[in-house]
Amino acid sequence: MKNVWDFLAKGGIIMIPLFLCSITALAIIIEKFVTLRRRKVIVPEVVGVLENVKGVSDLGLAVSICEKHHGPFANIIRLSLENHGLPREDIKETLLDQGRQEIHQLEKGLGMLETIAGISPLLGLLGTVLGILKVFKVISVMGVGQAAALAGGISEALITTIVGLFIGIPALVAFNYFTSRAEALVLEIEKYSNHLLNKICSFQSGPGK
Repeated sequence: MKNVWDFLAKGGIIMIPLFLCSITALAIIIEKFVTLRRRKVIVPEVVGVLENVKGVSDLGLAVSICEKHHGPFANIIRLSLENHGLPREDIKETLLDQGRQEIHQLEKGLGMLETIAGISPLLGLLGTVLGILKVFKVISVMGVGQAAALAGGISEALITTIVGLFIGIPALVAFNYFTSRAEALVLEIEKYSNHLLNKICSFQSGPGK
């Protein structure tokens, strides 16, 4: 472990923002692994009560179930149920407005993760450029005959690029994965909300209204 810290310390001051990027990316990845689990977003209890809604008399129970859960899915379904007396287009417009807010919550942090994936290799490159400048200073003082000193200086300069890529590549993979996962969950929420909207409209026009 000491050898690892000694290796990283040779990267210079650029290692500080790289370290912050790595900690932030790790925190976002862990948070998204927890919050974007399907069972946590598409709450089974809410899905179950939706399937059992047969008429207007069942809507009150469905609302009470949704109120016990927090998250985009439960919030959108609850909003649909609470506005069941409105015309279809009004309910749809309300759901679109709420949906935009809920999608923002699902995707929260992904913009930061994308930024980290982009800037980490650039920070690494910046550290390498600064390291190469130091190598040229060594050359100006000691000449090109000190091969060991030059090789050591160049290897140290490359440390930040290695670390930057080591952070940026997993961050980019995680960003693409969580973006795809969030989009899949949004589509599933839309499917259930449309299904409920059709049920509500049938209650409004049917004899059980």
